Amino acid sequence: MHARPDPAFPEPAAARAAALIRQVLARAPVEEDAGHAENTLHWLLRLDPAADAALRLAALAHDIERARARRLRRQRFASYDDFKARHAEIGARITRRLLHVAGVEESVREEACRLVRRHEVGGDPRSDLLKDADSLSYFDHNLPYYYRREGWEETLRRARWGYSRLSARARAHYDQITPASEQLRQLLVEARRLEQPC
Repeated sequence: MHARPDPAFPEPAAARAAALIRQVLARAPVEEDAGHAENTLHWLLRLDPAADAALRLAALAHDIERARARRLRRQRFASYDDFKARHAEIGARITRRLLHVAGVEESVREEACRLVRRHEVGGDPRSDLLKDADSLSYFDHNLPYYYRREGWEETLRRARWGYSRLSARARAHYDQITPASEQLRQLLVEARRLEQPC
């Protein structure tokens, strides 16, 4: 019996790469990581239904560094920005290996890795699009998990940082995110009201 084709990855090499990325993400030590990858892909396609294979693969793989048993720890870095930059760089290296093994064309492979490297900071229309999808996915998918682990103050700090990096395009979608918990709905209101970088 053949596996059902993945509509997000109709090209054979991209489908093989997506399968490899998902295998790695399935081993992530934090419960929401694999779901966050899928949800980021979902948001990417909501923001740009015509997103190409490089963008789609980058959306799925952008946080693959976190799937490592020895994932980076924020506390070991002088700043949050340093932590995020190293996280993105390692993720791009892992992504490059997986896409190479899958036989993804070099130009697609290089662009996907460039996008993974830039997903935290953006800086051009394509990496800004991925940054928006990643940020919206944090609020849509990760927020309850993060809150359960970290509590109100740390989650609010992280939510303020996340809101501050949303573009005007993404902020138009922010109010559509409605967590089941009244506390988390209030946290989203506070994050927007008290917007400031961490």
